[in-house]
Amino acid sequence: MSDCLFCKIVEGTIPARKVFEDDQVVAFHDIQPQAPVHLLVIPKKHIASMNEWEEGDAALLGHTLLSAQQIAKEAGLADSGYRLVNNCGSDSGQLVFHVHWHILGGEKLAGLNPQTK
Repeated sequence: MSDCLFCKIVEGTIPARKVFEDDQVVAFHDIQPQAPVHLLVIPKKHIASMNEWEEGDAALLGHTLLSAQQIAKEAGLADSGYRLVNNCGSDSGQLVFHVHWHILGGEKLAGLNPQTK
């Protein structure tokens, strides 16, 4: 998609501080970090949100998540722990409509409380 920020990062027309790249996935630092370590993991294929994955994308989905695991380990987060977050849709806080996961860590993260809005 020509107007997708993350597609432009994949194409190399917008710079990013990449920490990982292979033929299917790119990971880079978030420009507005919410934790000491805040990385984004995206498939190179444009998929707008979690709701848009199709059965034919199962291998890519698995590869993306396994890449996130590897990236978290390489970032030194595997032993202490990290949060892997995917926001799906506007109400969840998804701002860029190219599916992505946030890897958050580097400190003790606050718990998630479903009673709080």
